[in-house]
Amino acid sequence: MNPIKIPIKKLNGSEDLPFSAYMTPHASGMDIYAAVEGSIFIPPGEREIIPTGFAIAVPVGYEAQIRPRSGLAIKHGIGVLNTPGTIDADYRGEIKIILINLGKTPFEVKRGDRIAQMVIQPVITACWDEVSDLPESERMDGGFGHTGT
Repeated sequence: MNPIKIPIKKLNGSEDLPFSAYMTPHASGMDIYAAVEGSIFIPPGEREIIPTGFAIAVPVGYEAQIRPRSGLAIKHGIGVLNTPGTIDADYRGEIKIILINLGKTPFEVKRGDRIAQMVIQPVITACWDEVSDLPESERMDGGFGHTGT
């Protein structure tokens, strides 16, 4: 499979940080590094926007999804608040990550920490087809918990 090329730009003051990268040959997500000055502490139950120091131009027909890192989640209770975050093909600003501390102790984010991961995905554009009735299904309008506990 051939990788798609995505233009990426380091922003001023982030020249010392590596680009997002796959940590293993078959990883689906690229780790993203924090471009904070010094450290930021996130108290339990609070959230912070963490800069990354880069901007990208996602090709039309794709999106970049921002997801939590499982190690931060299990070890410290750190998540990405709007998971998955979506970077649209027409956005050109700095990628920023909304981290939330669901743990019990303050969490320190230091410059260069790997704080999230980014997955590039194709996007399917939909259009509405208004109808009077929807086709029947086995589930129909069964909602939350309709199949039991």
